Amino acid sequence: MTESQAREDICRVGTSLFARGYVHATAGNISVRLDEAAGGGFLITPTDACLGFLDPARLARLDAAGQQLSGDRASKTLALHRQIYAAATPFDPATRCVIHTHSTHCVALTLRPGADGDAQELLPAATPYFVMKVGHVPVIPYHRPGDPLAADLVAQTITRYGQQGTPIHAVMLARLGPNVWHDSPAAAMATLEELEETAKLLLLSPTPPAPLTQSQINDLRQTFGARW
Repeated sequence: MTESQAREDICRVGTSLFARGYVHATAGNISVRLDEAAGGGFLITPTDACLGFLDPARLARLDAAGQQLSGDRASKTLALHRQIYAAATPFDPATRCVIHTHSTHCVALTLRPGADGDAQELLPAATPYFVMKVGHVPVIPYHRPGDPLAADLVAQTITRYGQQGTPIHAVMLARLGPNVWHDSPAAAMATLEELEETAKLLLLSPTPPAPLTQSQINDLRQTFGARW
């Protein structure tokens, strides 16, 4: 992916997420880790930018150390994004994009009593596509936006799951929103969409659904390579 392509993809995904209500106002941010052939470093949406009205030329451009080179001032979540890339890449070397939103149904699940405690996961193995396309989504207990302690916890969580043999593509920041990552902006957006849709299904269910059985999950592992 060239830098020009990455800029266009970030803006296209931002417009799509905004138009469909996955982000609102100036909430959310998107970054791309550039290949060395494209100059290395990162692109990230500017601080307080609306994802529905991004200008490719004004995205923040940073070097590999996180120092800004051009564009508008980088999102304050840059440190979190960089920690996600550093922790996720050993398990998924192709990781190229991180998306953070304040998606309504995901956040609503963490507002329930006891939903943001340590060792919690946002959702059970409720549907086959959630298991296949998203996987485990650990909940990170509430910290103020931009708190470096939250970034440290996210990185530690990614590493722990990866070392256990179940690399993850998402974490949930309690009361704030999900962070998802994948090998392209389109793939990261698809992961976010499946995550938010599953959260919506659970909130709409009159009673908590029984998760898929271990046998059903094993079938998804063997047939589709699900990481659960």
